[in-house]
Amino acid sequence: MLRLRFPLLLLTFGVGMVPARSDEGMWLFNDPPKKHLKDTYQFDLTPEWLDRAMKANVRFNSGGSGGFVSPDGLVVTNHHIAADALQKLSTKERDLYRDGFYAKERKDESKCPDLELNVLQSIEDVTERVTKAVTSEMLPPEAAVKRRAVMSEIEKESTAKTGLRSDIVTLYQGGAYHLYRYKKYTDVRLVFAPEAGIAGFGGDVDNFEYPRHGLDVAFFRVYENDKPIVSKDHFKWSPTGPAGNDLAFVTGHPGTTNRLETLAKLKHRRDSTLPYTLNRLRLMEAALTQFGDQGPEQRRQAGGDLHRVANARKAFSGQLQGLLDPAILKQKQVAESVLESTRPTRSQETGIEGPWNAIARVQKEFEQFEYPFSLLETGHGFASELFTIARHSVRMSEELPKKSAERLREYRDSNLDSLKFQLLSPAPLYADLERTKLQASLTFLAETLGGEHPLVVSALAGKNPAKRAEELVATCKLADVAERKALLDGGAKAIAASRDPMILLSKAMDAESRALRKRYENEVEEIERQAYGEIAKLRFAKLGNTVAPDATFTLRVAFGTVKGYEVDGKKLPFHTTFASAFDRADVMKNREPFDLPNRWIDGKDKIELQTPFNFVSTADTIGGNSGSPVLNRSGELVGINFDRNRHGLVRNFVYTEVQARHVAVHSKAVLEALRKLYAAENLADELTAK
Repeated sequence: MLRLRFPLLLLTFGVGMVPARSDEGMWLFNDPPKKHLKDTYQFDLTPEWLDRAMKANVRFNSGGSGGFVSPDGLVVTNHHIAADALQKLSTKERDLYRDGFYAKERKDESKCPDLELNVLQSIEDVTERVTKAVTSEMLPPEAAVKRRAVMSEIEKESTAKTGLRSDIVTLYQGGAYHLYRYKKYTDVRLVFAPEAGIAGFGGDVDNFEYPRHGLDVAFFRVYENDKPIVSKDHFKWSPTGPAGNDLAFVTGHPGTTNRLETLAKLKHRRDSTLPYTLNRLRLMEAALTQFGDQGPEQRRQAGGDLHRVANARKAFSGQLQGLLDPAILKQKQVAESVLESTRPTRSQETGIEGPWNAIARVQKEFEQFEYPFSLLETGHGFASELFTIARHSVRMSEELPKKSAERLREYRDSNLDSLKFQLLSPAPLYADLERTKLQASLTFLAETLGGEHPLVVSALAGKNPAKRAEELVATCKLADVAERKALLDGGAKAIAASRDPMILLSKAMDAESRALRKRYENEVEEIERQAYGEIAKLRFAKLGNTVAPDATFTLRVAFGTVKGYEVDGKKLPFHTTFASAFDRADVMKNREPFDLPNRWIDGKDKIELQTPFNFVSTADTIGGNSGSPVLNRSGELVGINFDRNRHGLVRNFVYTEVQARHVAVHSKAVLEALRKLYAAENLADELTAK
């Protein structure tokens, strides 16, 4: 195997390389752009402001953000982030997702079966210790093992010392490593959610569009020892919300961006990864839509999955459009060329591969096994909760007897309690829905690899996808929590004795799946990590800390200006109103998904129609920021982020503020709706500290 080595970099700077433009950046809480804020907005970002915001933010394990908004553990987020919990708390007779929920008294607050919230307590830079574990003489497989081992060691030490969940986060694709320590909460109870019809008003038609009119909010309360926690650090709720041109901050957990990836990596995404992803999502969306069309109960069961898939399909479609824009790739090429020119000139005889060439090379190598890896190890070919449970059960029986540092990363000690919490969730699983998803994904597996591919032959076991899915789900017992617990407690002996078809399928797939994972980690991930580490050194030397790292689903702070924009000669205001929501429903003749809930139609005369509803700002957000608190200079909550417009979908790769905006629910709209439409005076009073 080619040894990956880079020489020490002696830098001579060229012209044309500039720091992050305008208000670009999802910034680290331990390295925020204080100077830019001071110079541009005359705002002092103090340690006190940051510390309070850090400890008032929460991360949802279901994939989103939120914030404490009272001293009694009350948390606000989006309705679409709460959707998973809403559906798991629903029954055939009571659809909380569709009809909404409000607990007038705390005794009525409903405990979520498997919702975990993480609250960041501290960040520590451990880059030096992690990078010292890897030397230039190591081959990629050895380097990967050494790095994982030291990361696991640091996490274990931290957890033992603090009692906090401790995760090392890779930043700048390998240029830095920070240790994040979280307080973890697992007793989380639903307090309020509006009807899905107003939370997601406009449905897929208005998704990633603006103007918007959605009450996309939900409230939970965090408990410990059967009592609401005391959340000393929380956001004061602004009764007035933002005005035009106000400075606005978004604090939350953006998921993934790709702005620091090389041109070769982005072209690989354009030509390979994204087309594959979109084909998979379109097939699953069609299957879930067809399942939901069978009846109201099927529609309820599939609602959460369908929303996630449809939302992802639209987001990835926007990303592909961005990478098909020659201007964006040209911009990336110019920036990359300038940065690469800062590397020293070297003799061609050295034979040492540079970082950009290394990344380009591994893209070609990854193409040879990307689809089998994604289908098998990532699980795209087996889209069933039952299979996921089976795979974890099988792997845990093999991994847990090992030392934490030697296990697969997801089974390290720091993550184990959270994983078991999910695996033993009492949330219902629906056999017909599991069968539908599994059939669709098995079909995609065969379509992608071909019917005679060994993986397809093994997975289908001589049957077509429909019959194989039926066979696997019909006799699977893993929907029973007691069965799962027996397997986890029984370890290798219980797994060996199990005749459950999903366990047998997982065991049959596991050797090849592990081989693909090992190949990816050694031949792609490790080489990219080292190469990006070298590129990060160049960037740090040239630009210092003026460029934020890509998003990693960890707490960040972004900022921008509350302002509208122009599309096709039409000026769009920075906020919509309740009145414009009714106008939109009238124009669309109240047809789904523009049918307002009855309480809104009946209560129209009760509300102030000019109340601001949704608003936009230029702050830099991405998927994962859903539910993020939007704050003013004083740190008061003025809104709840819930979306981007279509012009902002390109922000995965480049930042723009010309038309790109994030969209948030206005804090004043929430109070108006709670008091006058939902008879939720107690909740509104708690928000306003009355």
